[in-house]
Amino acid sequence: MRSRRVGPTTFHKLIAEHGTAVAALDALPHVARNAGVSNYQICPEGVVAAELAAGRAFGATLVAQSDAAYPALLSALSDAPPLIWMKGDLSLVERPMLSIVGARNASSLGVRFARTLAADLGREGFGIVSGLARGIDAAAHEGALETGTIAILAGGLDTIYPKENTDIYHRICETGIVMSEQPLGMKPFARHFPMRNRIVSGLSRATIVVEAAARSGSLLTAGNALDQGRDVMAVPGHPFDARASGCNILLRDGAALIRSARDVLDALASAPPAKRVRPTSPASRDIAPAPPVKIPPAPAQTRSLSEHSALHTEILARLSTTALPEDALMRDLDAPKDLISAELLNLELSGRIARKSGGLLSLI
Repeated sequence: MRSRRVGPTTFHKLIAEHGTAVAALDALPHVARNAGVSNYQICPEGVVAAELAAGRAFGATLVAQSDAAYPALLSALSDAPPLIWMKGDLSLVERPMLSIVGARNASSLGVRFARTLAADLGREGFGIVSGLARGIDAAAHEGALETGTIAILAGGLDTIYPKENTDIYHRICETGIVMSEQPLGMKPFARHFPMRNRIVSGLSRATIVVEAAARSGSLLTAGNALDQGRDVMAVPGHPFDARASGCNILLRDGAALIRSARDVLDALASAPPAKRVRPTSPASRDIAPAPPVKIPPAPAQTRSLSEHSALHTEILARLSTTALPEDALMRDLDAPKDLISAELLNLELSGRIARKSGGLLSLI
């Protein structure tokens, strides 16, 4: 995972194709050459040893996807983090979880609603997930401090961002969990926030958006939730308030309307019952209070890693800093649309390409 150009999707493909991490590491330089990267070197073992030592000194636990402590819903994602750092009460991941996200420049009413909603849902037995951003995220964490909340960090576990949430961060470490897939000491960059957002929604049965502009990270998180097969819910707002425009768009497009915790419980109860199964462990179990959403398995890989690398290279070759329509790119590529979409997501998460409004793509 710490080797250059290896993201979660590539990691899973490497393990699936080569069977073990040792074999995958041996193959990486050859795979890189096929992708046009010369003089490729895997991550030095000393770097990994230093990260493990730093994590132990910090009091954190490195949880692998095959471990019992790994969240089951997160494990169902095709781009699930293979390894994730956690600190706090790890038993919290056994609860059903809901994410609450929203605007950083939230209104006072929005902050009060998010705090109350998180507290009420926490008392109903849910763990509350958010991204530790200012505004709605911070209010959601604060409301669920007593019952249990999970903060997903964009940078390393020991890097608090923004600094104004330092007090909440330390209180979460005492009663909840702070979580990150990045190495300790990593400062968050722009490319890390979409990666964090997929974990926020991936941990949760549903994502609740309290306030969000029409173009915002919160709407991207809601989009992640839909792509992951999870429910999306939204709190309505006044049409003249730009901070509510994203929520109103979600409601127009079919999101469940939320006025209180009771609306959330009713929306979850109306979902079709399905058992939650941990793919990597036979000892999975159902979790109360409401039946979880059935997550479809990831599609089987039909291409080898070398073919995947060739598609990766071809996409980058066809894109430039001038935006290109995504549908035009798909017409030009000789590959199934689902594979192209998966590779585009991987490139977007790794910070190689940018997705713009109107279905346009460009190099960063």
